[in-house]
Amino acid sequence: MLNLSMYTLGSRRSCIRELFEYGRMRREIVGDDHVFDFSLGNPSIPAPKEVHCAIRELLDTQSSLYLHGYTTAAGDLSLRQAIADDLNRRFSAAVRPQDFFIGCGAAPELVSVIRALAVKNAEFLVIAPFFPEYRPFVENCGGQLVVIPPDIPNFQIDLQAVESALTPRTQALILNSPNNPCGTVYTEQTLRALAAILTKKSRLFGHPIYLISDEPYRELVYDGKTVPFLPNIYSDTIVCYSYSKSLSLPGERIGYICVPPQTSEHDGLLAAISGAARSIGHVCAPSMMQKVIQKCVDVRPDLRPYDENRHLLADALRSFGYEMASPDGAFYLFVKAPGGDSEAFSEKAKERDLLIVPGTDFGCREYFRLCYCVDPDMIRRSLPIFKELIEQP
Repeated sequence: MLNLSMYTLGSRRSCIRELFEYGRMRREIVGDDHVFDFSLGNPSIPAPKEVHCAIRELLDTQSSLYLHGYTTAAGDLSLRQAIADDLNRRFSAAVRPQDFFIGCGAAPELVSVIRALAVKNAEFLVIAPFFPEYRPFVENCGGQLVVIPPDIPNFQIDLQAVESALTPRTQALILNSPNNPCGTVYTEQTLRALAAILTKKSRLFGHPIYLISDEPYRELVYDGKTVPFLPNIYSDTIVCYSYSKSLSLPGERIGYICVPPQTSEHDGLLAAISGAARSIGHVCAPSMMQKVIQKCVDVRPDLRPYDENRHLLADALRSFGYEMASPDGAFYLFVKAPGGDSEAFSEKAKERDLLIVPGTDFGCREYFRLCYCVDPDMIRRSLPIFKELIEQP
């Protein structure tokens, strides 16, 4: 006998992965140059040279046991100190090494935090559009996902809708800024207003409502935009960070959970997160990558290639008549589908081997997502197809 819910998850890929796998199959048939794949957020710029230098230095100078042996479950203390020092320099965060749990990327970190908070009948709020995997993260630990409708066309946060959705069962709100799929960076004004609502409702309900900040794209912002450090705005913030995008290391699975000292139930929350990680088989994050990140903790990405792609694709699509959310961060465009049905539009594009992700699973059926972390030549070659699709609905 099989666990039916696990079978369902394993036998049905996400809409993103489904398109990506379809693209791999089509390349074998028609060739790489004839498939225009905007499906998967796989960083296209190389890891910074500091990362390569750190790996080489470690391999050349350190013992195998030091590089490949277990660390403590929470992560090497020297790495946690280095991350704390970096955040304190940048954001005056006042965090300490004991406030961190080193994780295998943002996804298992989010699962650990959600499981730590998943009391009976727990509700977790998300703002549409949202990363589709939030749903199985929440529902497979017994929680209920509550979706706040999108704030179209600005894609900030409908604060009134959030306030109306909060109940005594609300454990946390999951926030992702810069946002996947729309590239929106929530403004400090919006975040302070949200914090005021959460503070008021926490007092009313008699328990903290946590803000889970999902931050794999924190460093990927353009045009002078800034991403506020959320614990400085709302004290009950838990940060889940990944180096996948900032250092182009998605396959290395390394990041951290930060529970700042002022967070309610701080010690118990960290213990619950550690226990949740243990329950899903976490032993420690990859030990060599912990050493690499310690050496590269203050390295930031060169965003010029992404910025050039952003302008190349967004400017062309706008000139064709497409409408989109303001792509201020990450490496995604969230574009309004001609006719308002992104699934139908995605299927039409697919007939031309143009792979775009419909917005239905993101909670916004009217829009589709494009990843512009791709070869700029592919963008240029795809533009006639985008033009044809909007001119011949």
